[in-house]
Parts: sequence; structure tokens; C-alpha cells
Amino acid sequence: MQLGFVGTGTMGNPMARCLIEAGHQLTVHDLRREATTNLCALGARWADSPHAAAEASQVVFTSLPGPAEVEKGLLDPYTGILAGLRPGGAYIDMTTNAPSVFRRLAGACRAQGVEVLDAPVSGRPPGMTIMVGGDATTFATYRPLLECMGQNIFYVGETGSGFIAKLVTQYLGYANFVTALEGLLIGAKAGIDLGILAQIVPVSAGASRTFENIPRAVFSGEFTSGGTLDIVAKDLHLACELAREVGAPAHIGLLTDDVLKRAQAQGWGQRGYPVVARILEAMAGVELRAAAASYAVGYQEEDPRRE
Repeated sequence: MQLGFVGTGTMGNPMARCLIEAGHQLTVHDLRREATTNLCALGARWADSPHAAAEASQVVFTSLPGPAEVEKGLLDPYTGILAGLRPGGAYIDMTTNAPSVFRRLAGACRAQGVEVLDAPVSGRPPGMTIMVGGDATTFATYRPLLECMGQNIFYVGETGSGFIAKLVTQYLGYANFVTALEGLLIGAKAGIDLGILAQIVPVSAGASRTFENIPRAVFSGEFTSGGTLDIVAKDLHLACELAREVGAPAHIGLLTDDVLKRAQAQGWGQRGYPVVARILEAMAGVELRAAAASYAVGYQEEDPRRE
């Protein structure tokens, strides 16, 4: 199938590669042409705009930083995807986007006879999880393309539902991360050994997948694991906005949102999101540091790029 892929950065690039390896013909675009070099070496064609990528494609995927980038990439009258896609084509957004924004964009697509799905992701291809919203028949039609990139494919419901599911998982993960840091700071201020505490938590009521990232990323003082602070802060903020829209409580999330924004104000936006620990450490007047040998028992290495 002739496919377009717009946004071939950290997440989009390996997804696009999966589609090429499955035998599809890809036309790719990114603001940084060098982000497409490896894909073009595998047979993809470069397009100088989202519009040009769409003109050559039956289905176009996007994987972009956020709602503003998606809206511009889709609706710009001169360079946008929708100006290039023909009626009967399809648009699939794999960005972590705002449900309300995407519903509006989906309406514009359908008005021009273009089918649409929201399909945000978690993890890394080819084993990642994809959460899909949109028309059930459209989902069934394009599910084989999604299966090229992900192992766990969930149809969530109507348009925007995939984004709702993704924002809930992001809320849980990053609010949990900040809560875990606060718990560790209590222990550190009270004088117990962090290495021992880090061995206790995974086999106690405090166990979580999120916690397991802390010893590697924070105790070392490197703060390198995971997505960038800017991306995480964007996702958490969108989740809090969604809570406000639907009238759901988000007290812990709002506090997490504040801490993430404080870290961004320090100029750390392009660092790994665990750098937010430095804000809480400053508040507590103590650093969360421990030698690797003291907490390594029972931990498995995690892909640091997991979103």
C-alpha cells in the first residue's frame, strides 16, 4: 500500500521502519530531513511537505510533538495533509493529542471524504501498545497496518477515545513517578538507606513499574531514562485539561503538573523527564543518591525510550 508518514523522530521513525519492513511503499516528511535518512536508505521517498507526502499516499500517519503541530500539519491550506489526501483516503494520528482538538480535526477530514483514526501508542515497535478511536469499520480496515507496528491493539471506541486512554495512562505513570520521588524523599530525610528502601518497594505495597525507573535514572544522578521533560509535561498537562473538561478530580495530577513546569522553567525541557527529581530534592534539601550495587538486586533493564 502507498503510505505517508509525517514526523519521523524518536517514536515515528521506528514505526515508519516497521511499515517499510512489512512491504509497504512509504513517502516520509519531517522538519529535519536528516530524521528520514535511514528510512530513505530502506526505500522510502522523501517529500518536502506533509501535502506532498499525502498526494503520494492512500493513508497518512502522523507522529508529532502535540496538538498545535498536528493541526498545522493537517490543515495548512498550502502544505497540509488534508489538502493532498484524496477522498477515500485515510488519516491516522499516532501523536499524544487532545481528544477535543482531534474530534474537530476529524470533522474536517470527514467533510472531505477522508476516513480518520486516532491511534496513540505506548512502548516501542514492534511490541508496543496502540489505543484506537474512530469508526469501527474504519478500524477493521486499517488494523493490519497497525499490527505492523504494535503487538497490543485495542479498539477503545468513538473518535478521541484512543487519546483519552493514552492520557489516562500518562497521568497514572507520571503522577506515580512524582509520588514515588516524594516517598523516597521522606525516607531519605528520615535517615534510612535508599539502596535498601529501593529493594523493599518492589516487593511491597509500593511496587510499580514506574518506580523501577527511579534507581537507574535518579539514584545515579544521570536523569537520562525516558522521554524528554517537555513531552512528558505536555502529556500530563493534556490529561489535566481532559479531567477539567469532564469534571473529574485531578488533584495529584495538578501538583505533578506544577512540579514539571518548575523543572521546565529551569531550562531542562530537552533532558530526560526524571530530572524533575531535582525540583523535589531542592524542596526537601536532600539528594536521592545511592551506589548501584546497593539497589541492583531484582531490577531488569528497561528501554529508556519507553513513552
